[in-house]
Amino acid sequence: MLSQSIASSDWAPPFSQERGIVAIFSAWVIAQLLKVIAGIIRDKKFNFRWLLMSGGMPSSHSAAVSSLSTVVGLYYGFNTIFFWMAYVFSLIIMFDAAGVRRAVGRQASILNKMMDEISQGDEIRDKRLKELLGHTPVEVIAGACLGIGLTFIICFAL
Repeated sequence: MLSQSIASSDWAPPFSQERGIVAIFSAWVIAQLLKVIAGIIRDKKFNFRWLLMSGGMPSSHSAAVSSLSTVVGLYYGFNTIFFWMAYVFSLIIMFDAAGVRRAVGRQASILNKMMDEISQGDEIRDKRLKELLGHTPVEVIAGACLGIGLTFIICFAL
């Protein structure tokens, strides 16, 4: 059953659905572009992989899902099942980004060091594991703040 505010015939969302979609997509794109800009400043060169990489500051996963939750909350109300489903989904994604994927990245780093030590005397040339998979809590929070802030700007200020 829908919330009474949504079910009533005079209910109107505070902004268009298109603005919500633009906000969610923009949060992800801007977070990824910030990683590219940071990489260019840091390394003084452009690497196409930065556009698609996971990990780094800010978390684009967190930016996108926090924007999604904010859009749903603003559009349908923060006391609806729609918002709570989006919110729980967002928490799972952000926890995974900062917890599980970060741990996997640490394990990859240790395994790469072990392979380096083993292969110093021999001709072992295995592919190195990707180490930057997850995010620090600060990167996740920065991504979430970016997503929420950008959603308010796009949905109400523009």
